[in-house]
Amino acid sequence: MRLILLLTALGCCLGAGLPTAQAQADSVSLRTILVSASREPGQTDRRLARYESNLRRILRFETFQQLGTGNGRAAVPGEARISIGQGHTLAFTTEPSRDDRIRVEITWSAGGSDLMRTGLVLRPGVPAVLGGPARNNDEVYAVLVIAE
Repeated sequence: MRLILLLTALGCCLGAGLPTAQAQADSVSLRTILVSASREPGQTDRRLARYESNLRRILRFETFQQLGTGNGRAAVPGEARISIGQGHTLAFTTEPSRDDRIRVEITWSAGGSDLMRTGLVLRPGVPAVLGGPARNNDEVYAVLVIAE
């Protein structure tokens, strides 16, 4: 009888940890990088080396500089806001999806205005590139979004 009570108590204690583990599995973490893309030849920021080929292919610019970064986590479904530097923020809403893909609706804002609203289907570790507004004469803003 004591063994049954002990096993029942142990099972209850172990079971108490399951909702926490489940909650972590039902959340999304996004890493974001604010980038300046330029048409002028030059040196790309070393911190962007692993993303340079994607940035060139999608944006068709010559050099890239990192301007800021941010991280955010949201439940699925849920929402969060990430400050990514220089007054830019990304608000995102998560939606349930299949497999390891993550569906997010993103609103990119700066200076009190929405710059872009879009939906993405992300795979963990695979960056998405958002091309944004002009920064200077030959530069534009861009944002890398990486689900982790």
